[in-house]
Amino acid sequence: MIFVNSMSDLFHAKVPLAFVRDVFAVIADTPQHTYQLLTKRAHRLRRLADQLDWPPNLWMGVSVENNEVLDRVDDLRAVPAAVRFLSCEPLLGPLDGLNLTDIHWVIAGGESGRNARPVDAGWVRSVRDVSVKAGVPFFFKQWGGRTAKSGGRVLDGRTWSEYPKARQAVAFEGGLAGRIV
Repeated sequence: MIFVNSMSDLFHAKVPLAFVRDVFAVIADTPQHTYQLLTKRAHRLRRLADQLDWPPNLWMGVSVENNEVLDRVDDLRAVPAAVRFLSCEPLLGPLDGLNLTDIHWVIAGGESGRNARPVDAGWVRSVRDVSVKAGVPFFFKQWGGRTAKSGGRVLDGRTWSEYPKARQAVAFEGGLAGRIV
């Protein structure tokens, strides 16, 4: 038996396909909930995508923290999830040439914690501007710092809390509900 906790990646190489299918089956069996799965293993996600039954209440996302991992966006684009989203958090560098074709939502934010690396406001603005231009909802989660709330959420005088129109996620103070992995 394999146990996947909230800090695990369902698309890690050691997670068997059968287990991923079981998780997807639970998601399909609970359509009253919206599930958000997030992975850094976008290449494996893409390889397994056609072997999975994609329930309509599953939102799939990939972490994209800098230019070096922009290829994850192309992998995500190939996945038939109802909602495909990017988690640009922590944003650790620019995302030059970010293409949001077939992406439904972008989340961005700085790093928090004792050794948090600072986020450059220009990087955040660039991601926001690309999102706005592409008509993709943008959610700015935090500036980061010692604690998640220490820097606030205001970007250029506005709190950006946009969600995809297909289905509204349940929001709670400080983050997003329904994120299971």
